[in-house]
Amino acid sequence: MLKLKHVLQGVGRPQSALAESLKLSEAAIAQLLNHGQWPRSLDNEELQGRIRVFLTESGANDADIANAFEEVDLPCANTTDPALKKEPSGEDEPMLLPKQTLLPSTRKAFSLFRDPFDELSCAQDMWVSPDIRYVREVMYQTARHGGFIAVEGESGAGKSTLRRDLVNRIAENNDPVLIIEPYVLASEDNDTKGKSLKSTHIAESMMAAVSPLTKPKNSPEARFAQLHKALKESHAAGYRHCLVIEEAHSLPIPTLKHLKRILELEVGFTKLVSIIMIGQPELSVKLSERNADVREVVQRCERVTLPPVEGARLEEFLKFRFERAGKPLAEVIDDGGIQAIASRLSQADRRGGRDETISLLYPLAIGNLMIAAMNLATHLGVPTVTADVVKGV
Repeated sequence: MLKLKHVLQGVGRPQSALAESLKLSEAAIAQLLNHGQWPRSLDNEELQGRIRVFLTESGANDADIANAFEEVDLPCANTTDPALKKEPSGEDEPMLLPKQTLLPSTRKAFSLFRDPFDELSCAQDMWVSPDIRYVREVMYQTARHGGFIAVEGESGAGKSTLRRDLVNRIAENNDPVLIIEPYVLASEDNDTKGKSLKSTHIAESMMAAVSPLTKPKNSPEARFAQLHKALKESHAAGYRHCLVIEEAHSLPIPTLKHLKRILELEVGFTKLVSIIMIGQPELSVKLSERNADVREVVQRCERVTLPPVEGARLEEFLKFRFERAGKPLAEVIDDGGIQAIASRLSQADRRGGRDETISLLYPLAIGNLMIAAMNLATHLGVPTVTADVVKGV
């Protein structure tokens, strides 16, 4: 991981802001920050210069800017191994594309009247792999029966889809669970570049959901006592309460610590609130066992990772998506094209003398590459997407 990641956090700038400034996709920036993988389509020195300008404008000091491109160890659970410097693999780096749109000519050529990778309109549009099914069930059981979990995943992995599915599933099953979702618009982990989400804001959201007609007390202590009472009354009426916080990687450390206190609101042996945090991999840095400030949270929070699509299931994923759009997959892409997508979104790497493969087969990345390939196939007059078309994107 590059020190640049910590520098961005220090000046309160999100990865998305850097991606927008450099005109790169957020996934490409994530690969740069987390794995030190530089886009080979751009000159490294020129790109570093543009990043330095961005950091200077964001208020970073000279020392941080000078060391921003050094590699550091990423804190991981149950490990004491020193950082392993990434060795060049010699393989081509996967290209990650920004949002792609099916061109009218492409829709006509492939007789597609619906974007297979557009926003889901119902639960039946959601493709569920064994990994997704596990995360989905953990979230549901936490909402129904209590607990404290952190769902982590890269941009485009499907975290927001699972949140929407949880809300929909609770409603369809008529489960006696109140889902409480504080607004996280413009939320940052400090007040320099945005508004941090504080425990008082969370308490206000909980009070509005549990007892919307109650006028909040003036003092913070009275408001929290009022909230505790309202939760007890709601529990006595047969309801459970689940706090769902998206973009949790932007939570400041004090708020993370306060979540533990919210979790401890109880009546007898029954916890009144369950908590689900949803965020990008930066959340794992804040929840590291090495971070003494949040040790009480780490000991109580179960961490669940949403992995990329398995390479062996890529065809299954694509087939499902196109069938939901009313199109057989074989009429769009051949086997060679599917293999090319898997290769394009996988990166061979070597760490500590061991060969590894970094997979970028996340639904969003797959969809963008597939649409770009279909647009190119139409432009070339090719009836289906082939390996050569994918390589030409």
